[in-house]
Amino acid sequence: MRILVCDDEALARERLVRLLRDVPDCEVVGEAENGREAIDKVELLEPDLVLLDIRMPVMDGIACAEALAQLDSPPAVIFITAFDEHALAAFQVEAVGYLLKPVRREQLNEALARAARLNRAQLQQIKEKVETSPKSDARQHIAARTHRGMELIPINDIYYFLADQKYITVRHGRGEILIDETLKELEEEFGDRFLRIHRNALLAPQFLEGLEVNSAGQTFVRFKGIPEKLLVSRRHLSHLREKIQTL
Repeated sequence: MRILVCDDEALARERLVRLLRDVPDCEVVGEAENGREAIDKVELLEPDLVLLDIRMPVMDGIACAEALAQLDSPPAVIFITAFDEHALAAFQVEAVGYLLKPVRREQLNEALARAARLNRAQLQQIKEKVETSPKSDARQHIAARTHRGMELIPINDIYYFLADQKYITVRHGRGEILIDETLKELEEEFGDRFLRIHRNALLAPQFLEGLEVNSAGQTFVRFKGIPEKLLVSRRHLSHLREKIQTL
């Protein structure tokens, strides 16, 4: 399957290309930063499938998909969206694939298996739902598949993100889940809602109770309501102390 990746965020495109390298019988033939560029590259490269971000400058994903549908031999389309699971469920169209940002390997594989071409009625349904949905680049929930099924964790309930090899532990009020993301991606998406305290940890300032120093001179953060403590690196300690003074 020949695939074109279209997203205005370079980091998002890089993640998709990296994931697609591990998918058998898939080849990334090109990348685009907006819908206009995607149309030009579809005509030039003739991909079988376009992974298409919904909200982009110059031309968004909906307008691009409408234009692609007019081609004699249009590619299949999988939309990429930053909508949370609840918003996404409001405009699911069975024949269309969706990927939630940041894209996960399992989610990508499932969407590729379901990839289908759009018709005008489906495009109109999607367009109407997108236009009436609140515009927000950052998710309001973190989604993960666990033994209990799909779990949605509100961002406001998350105490910290902790990196451990290839996974991230998400500690929230009811326990923890594992997600396949990177701290860099989470930090860029959520901005000042989470604070870097170590190369492997981000914390939510509203849950910070205080600092303590052990006999070896290491500094740890204490949280309100949970027993865990996280190590603060010397590099991030001064910034953390400044942040505490503003809380």
